Amino acid sequence: MAEKSVDGLELSKEWQEAADCRTELLRHLKEQVPRIFALKKELSPPEEETLLQSRLLHPLECFLFGEDPQEGLQKLQQGSSSSQLCGRVFKEGETVYSCRDCAIDPTCVLCMDCFQNSVHKGHRYKMHASSGGGFCDCGDVEAWKIGPYCSKHDPGAATAMVTDDCALEPELYERAEKLFRVLLPYVTDFLVWEENFELPSELQPRTKENAYYCVLYNDEHHSYDHVIYTLQRSVHCDHNEAHTHTALIDKEGRRAVKRGTLPLCQQAKDLIRSNSEHISLQPLRVEILHAAVMAHQTFALRLGSWFQKIIGYSAGFRQAFCQVALEPGSDDDTPCLISRLMLHDAKMYKGARKIVHELIFCSMLMETEFKRLFAIEFTKHYKQLQKDFINDDHERSISITALSVQIFTVPTLARHLIEEGNVIKVIVETIMALLNEHLDDNNRFFFLGYNSDKFSRIQVIFHDLRYILISKPSMWTEELRKQFLEGFTAFLGLLKCMQGMEEVKRQFGQHIAVEPEWEAGFALQIQQRHILTMLQDWCSSDDEILLLAFKECHRLLMQCSNQPFRREASDCYMCKHILHVRPYKVSQEPVSIHLPISRLLAGLYVLLCRTGPIERLPNPESYDFAQLVELPLRCVVLAAQVSAEMWRRNGLSLVSQVYYYQDVKCRDEMYDKDILMLQIAASKMDPNHFLMLILLRFELFDYFNGSHSTKDQDELVHLNRLTEEMLYLLIVIVGERYVPGISQVSKEDVTMREVVHLLCIEPMAHSSLVKGLPENESHETGLEGVITKVATFKKPGVSGHGLYEVKKELLAEFNPFFYHYSRSQHSKAEESQKKRRVQEGNDKALRPPVPPAFCPDFASIVHLLCCDIIIHILRRVLQRALEEKTTHWTEAMIQRVLHLIGQALLEEKTQLEDTTVEEVTFDFSLKGRIIGSEHGQSVFLLLSQIKTVPSLETQKDMINWLLQMFEIVKCLREKSSPAASMSVETAKPEESVQDKEKAERKRKAEAAKLHRQKIMAQMSAMQKNFIESNKMLYENMPESGQQGQPVACSQSAANNQRELCVALGPSRGPTPAEREVLTCILCQEEQEVTARAPAMVLTACVQRSTVLTQCRGKIPTTRTDDGTSYPLFMPPELAVGTHTGSCGHVMHATCWQKYFEAVQNTTRNRLHAELIFDLENGEYLCPLCKSLCNTVVPLIPLEQLTFNYENAELIGQHLTMPRWIQVLGARVSGLKSLSQDNDNKSIEEDQGLGGESQPDFRSILSYGVQEPRKFSDSISDMIVVCATTVYRVGLQTPPNELCPSVPLMTWNTCAFTIQAIENILQEEDKPLFGALQNRQLAGLKAIVQFAATQRIKSSQAVIQRHFADMLGVLLPAMSRKNTPSVVEVDFFHLLVGLVLSLPSLYQEETVDLQPSVVSSAYNHLYLLHLVTMVHMLQVLFTSTDFPPVAGGDDTEEAKAAAEWYSTVVQFTKRPMPEVSGSSVAERVKRGMEPFLRCAALFFNCLTGVHPPEELFTTTVTSQGLMEPLCSYLALPSNVFQLFQEHRDTVTTLLQRWSESPVVSKALRGKLQTVRYPRRRNRLIDLPDDYSALLNQASHFQCPKSMDDERKHPTLCLCCGAMLCSLSSCCLSQVDGEDVGACTAHAATCGAGVGIFLRIRECEIVLRASKTRGSTYPAPYLDDYGETDPHLVRGNPLHLCPERYRKLNQLWQQHCILEEIARSLEVVNVMFAFEWQML
Repeated sequence: MAEKSVDGLELSKEWQEAADCRTELLRHLKEQVPRIFALKKELSPPEEETLLQSRLLHPLECFLFGEDPQEGLQKLQQGSSSSQLCGRVFKEGETVYSCRDCAIDPTCVLCMDCFQNSVHKGHRYKMHASSGGGFCDCGDVEAWKIGPYCSKHDPGAATAMVTDDCALEPELYERAEKLFRVLLPYVTDFLVWEENFELPSELQPRTKENAYYCVLYNDEHHSYDHVIYTLQRSVHCDHNEAHTHTALIDKEGRRAVKRGTLPLCQQAKDLIRSNSEHISLQPLRVEILHAAVMAHQTFALRLGSWFQKIIGYSAGFRQAFCQVALEPGSDDDTPCLISRLMLHDAKMYKGARKIVHELIFCSMLMETEFKRLFAIEFTKHYKQLQKDFINDDHERSISITALSVQIFTVPTLARHLIEEGNVIKVIVETIMALLNEHLDDNNRFFFLGYNSDKFSRIQVIFHDLRYILISKPSMWTEELRKQFLEGFTAFLGLLKCMQGMEEVKRQFGQHIAVEPEWEAGFALQIQQRHILTMLQDWCSSDDEILLLAFKECHRLLMQCSNQPFRREASDCYMCKHILHVRPYKVSQEPVSIHLPISRLLAGLYVLLCRTGPIERLPNPESYDFAQLVELPLRCVVLAAQVSAEMWRRNGLSLVSQVYYYQDVKCRDEMYDKDILMLQIAASKMDPNHFLMLILLRFELFDYFNGSHSTKDQDELVHLNRLTEEMLYLLIVIVGERYVPGISQVSKEDVTMREVVHLLCIEPMAHSSLVKGLPENESHETGLEGVITKVATFKKPGVSGHGLYEVKKELLAEFNPFFYHYSRSQHSKAEESQKKRRVQEGNDKALRPPVPPAFCPDFASIVHLLCCDIIIHILRRVLQRALEEKTTHWTEAMIQRVLHLIGQALLEEKTQLEDTTVEEVTFDFSLKGRIIGSEHGQSVFLLLSQIKTVPSLETQKDMINWLLQMFEIVKCLREKSSPAASMSVETAKPEESVQDKEKAERKRKAEAAKLHRQKIMAQMSAMQKNFIESNKMLYENMPESGQQGQPVACSQSAANNQRELCVALGPSRGPTPAEREVLTCILCQEEQEVTARAPAMVLTACVQRSTVLTQCRGKIPTTRTDDGTSYPLFMPPELAVGTHTGSCGHVMHATCWQKYFEAVQNTTRNRLHAELIFDLENGEYLCPLCKSLCNTVVPLIPLEQLTFNYENAELIGQHLTMPRWIQVLGARVSGLKSLSQDNDNKSIEEDQGLGGESQPDFRSILSYGVQEPRKFSDSISDMIVVCATTVYRVGLQTPPNELCPSVPLMTWNTCAFTIQAIENILQEEDKPLFGALQNRQLAGLKAIVQFAATQRIKSSQAVIQRHFADMLGVLLPAMSRKNTPSVVEVDFFHLLVGLVLSLPSLYQEETVDLQPSVVSSAYNHLYLLHLVTMVHMLQVLFTSTDFPPVAGGDDTEEAKAAAEWYSTVVQFTKRPMPEVSGSSVAERVKRGMEPFLRCAALFFNCLTGVHPPEELFTTTVTSQGLMEPLCSYLALPSNVFQLFQEHRDTVTTLLQRWSESPVVSKALRGKLQTVRYPRRRNRLIDLPDDYSALLNQASHFQCPKSMDDERKHPTLCLCCGAMLCSLSSCCLSQVDGEDVGACTAHAATCGAGVGIFLRIRECEIVLRASKTRGSTYPAPYLDDYGETDPHLVRGNPLHLCPERYRKLNQLWQQHCILEEIARSLEVVNVMFAFEWQML
């Protein structure tokens, strides 16, 4: 290393001293670069890096520092301070944060580290995934209102004024500049180099080597598979090599796929092109490069990264670099180096682009002055850069144009660029140049056959215009005014091309042949929406600008010649008023929905009125408002006619346009502005003339003039609908005043009103409200500021989301004709508010709300409500309703008329209350009472008469209210008290009418109540009937049904219930006699469950489980060869068990078989059915509840046997435990010798247990035998079906019903399922009995009875052998050499196996026998006693902590425990801790409780004996459970008494158990043992704040990948492992198949079942098997009670403990498979997701 550094120093001195430093440097590069990067044998990356450092970069660094780089760097770092800008460049998918309170605009973001250390963490922040390419704005004072620095980048008071401009010594700066002047042009030349075979003259080698590379480039047309296929065919590489090439091409942008001579490379190139053309129309881009050219290009790229490193050392280096990069070329035509790179960006490959962009980020964008100079260069070449981007096929995130967001969003820069470079005009002209090809002959856009990809790229340019306009200027300079107006005028030019584009004409006769293109026009409209708002905002900040902008806009509108009038003006007459207007019919002539200039003019006019300069508008009389309103009015009429279904033949495109015209995305600058223009015209025109114009354009003039009559039903329907729409428009024009400028309201008032009306439809979630509100340019809706004022929040439960409900006091503001309601929203809101009013006991009248007063400029609009024409319209509609011809009017029409009358009366009432009667010119009530000369009746009289129309019953309340309002207004005019007047005129008749109505309502309510009661009674009867027929679903089974009832018994009545609550032994209680009649869910027929009847079966799902494991991640391989490991003995770690669960639904076995066959036949043709269930493995969905099942469990009834207590007592005197052990030993030995298994010496010899006569082979039978139960053939068949599934799934082997492991697996699944249920009961702190769900209880009973009966279908010899092997653990004398020790076995599994296999010992050659009830009772008792004693020893051996128990050493229990403990200590011959008897007792009892609880559940299901009452009421975790448990299991309440009772027998056993070498190892701590009670498994703890998880994910490094590409960190919720999912770097092989990291992890962590949290996507993935999975909502909610998958909304998220608990419950109850199947069944899967790659 020292030698290399000397070389570097010497070389650098030579270069320094050389006359022409540049030539020397380039000569060195010419020699060395090809020696490193163009070798025949490709170097490994580390070797290449070492050579590069020593031969090239080290000498360059020596030259830069003028000494050893390490020393130079140390000196430099001592003198400079750290940067105040963070500047971290984001990678795609990285989480970034924006502060909604402090950011100047939404593009201002912080990286994870800066956010965590900033003040914004406590503000309203948003988080989202970066699309890559941006950088952290920490330290940029222009990006934040407050808190621009995080604690890491805060300059602090001491160094605030220090800048590091002068940090570099002049010589160092000079050397840096000199070096950059040589190397940066070198890098630039090679990144833009287009000669494939030649080098620049100064780098030409003396001899040109014949070595070339065939280089393949990335494009966006070909998929991974296409490229892999092409490479395999073309350059003869294997799949892995082709995959590596493809991955690197995708990442870097290019890759050399072949090295060789020119002809060889040419051949490879031709092959690649031809092979790729077969697949895609476009061939792959492939070029041949000379090896030396390729070497220099590779080094140039490497130098780019080196520049970044050097620049990072000091601000001085950065400034030197920027200086060189931005130096203008030698002549005016040559751009600076950075511009050359920018202009060549679209031609560069991906890797080169990334380096250039990162170089710009870390240099020019980190220095204010250079950022300004760079911005000027960028703007200068803006048009060309955008054109290149449009023609490029790469994503925008890797295009130089993406840098616009870094420049244009800086307020000072944006202002500077407007003044210096007129950037608004530049951007608009760029858009115009790119859209030029879409202009038609009239200079308007026409987008037929446009290229959607290209068009979407053009749309992105609008973002730049939005960025420029983000912060409006507080100070205007003359230059800024001039340049802004120029830009504004250019933008108007763009709008002029949109004004009137894509006209439509109504189709008559036949349907339109081809749907016209409309999406492009609306895409432009949506892009411009915020720009138009911002331009108006800019204009409003300066009166002069506003006036000039309005004039320019008006001038341009007058130039637009589209939609001309075809005929001359004529006079129209109505109610003695004449309107001189040119005719135009929307239904017959062309009309356009795009009118941006008209709408912009309306917006500017309101701003003029609002800010005051309207007075300064020259020649106000020259503005013809009838002409200005013409186009918007046509557009509104078009929407009305489409709504009236007059344009049906024009197809869906027009319906879609009208939908978007009024939708929240576009309405701000479309529909709302058209209404605004109508209001402006209404305020300036004569009200009668305005209404006549509206009637003319709606084509209703003749209809209301009485000169139009028709009998055509279609036409009548159209006229009715148009009348409704026209009346609705009048309601809107007069009533919609919530626009700043139209009335004195603020933006907050507008948002409040929007929210109130949305919540009047129904209570809504926060996200639904946000979707229903328009966003501003910062994506804010203003909702947070108002929501607490208008609504109350209801928190969500375990599912669903939080809802907001509108506050009652704000319901008075509800307007049923709110203009932003869609048709469906209008009817929903109306329905919901009427319902609410009835519930509150009010009438159903939905009165118009009192609106705010118009501003003075618009005050005259209200005169529309009292002019002659409106009275005429109202009278005509009401008269039609009285004509009884229902085809001539509709209720909706009447409703709108009533609303208009209400609006008019409210207006008059308000005016009368505010001023004197003489001053009020609004006289609706007077005109409304005038009897019309030609028609006879007044509006008031018509209203009184219309009440009697039967079909208007629903409007009666509204009419009553209007009549009252007429009276109130009349009284106000006459200045008398309304109450007095009303009492005289109308009160009595009103009261009588109201009384009648109330009485009628009461009668109806009574009738409805009686009807409801009758229905409820019927339903109740049906329900009882259903419960009766589906007992299994609704009853807690017989014993829970008989809680508290006396149990029948053969003993005297003196025996109380408690004494009979014993499950085993001579005092066991009876099995309750009960008939079980169940209904098949398929055929609905009832059947009693009996042993001889055809089988009834329960649906069930068998699955491997690690829920109880004590060694997660270690799944043992199943070894069955030596017969002493799993499945014969379950290890205490419970590493993987077999769980059988049921949904509790019952079928006939025959019905199930038919159903299963039908499912198999129908599902084979269903798309992606294999994702839901696996037919090959016998899976199906429960017909009733759609749970996933893979087998059925036959229902086997409890054996009804009478227990002879006297007999039991007699046998008990003789059959003591020692005798029982002898009898058992003799039987086992005899069976062994019969099968000639081995000639083991008999047990009594070994143990020396003497006493009575020695038992012989058949002694066991003398204690009571009986005939075995007989079962029907179908039950036997179903036993085989179930047992085979348990065996197949549990051991993951092909089915084999004759395998000796089949009975073992049935016992194991029985034991494991009970342990899992006990685990759930403890987790949920429920009682042991009576708390289980019906499905769990039914399933558990069925599984225990099935496991007990399964032996009838197995070889008895096999079961006998299993029994002997298992008994060897308890009786060491019978053990084989590899029988496990007491610390290596789970004793509950052993107990179940022994109990269920012991009856096989009673089998005789000639006759089938089984133990009698009494024999079984003793067998069970002694087995349980033995197993309990061994388990107690196991608990002791694995315990290390003994709890101190205060003053309890005198109790019997403590003494017995102390005695037992000392005996054990003596036998182990190992020092064990000295502890008190009470501590030992406490520790052992606590450790064995789960075992006893499991045993109680097991014997309860096996024998059916009712448990003591305490086990129904006391929760599992409560104290005091030990006594009833022991009592039920026939154990002494002081369990240590067992050892005293059976001292003679057990002492020897105790010695043998304790002396095992494995026990000795465990006691020495040399063996990992499981401690009791076992650790309860739960899903891992998650942090409360989701950003903590995101932080964890941001620091995640994939262990197998070194690159910085986007990763998908995924957290296993079972064990907490962080995995790299959906990534090729972490693929592994499972069963010879490629699978992703999560799938591979789930196989070892959860036996195939996995619960993963995808952190960046904020969603949970449930996995089961390799190919199945589904998503599930993450348990994180925002403050509004909603989840946020993919962080779309980005609000702060916090853990919801209830939801996480529910997920934990799903896992512990083994319902993950069921959840996946259900979610997949609901979602129709069109495209299967490759779950195995996760």
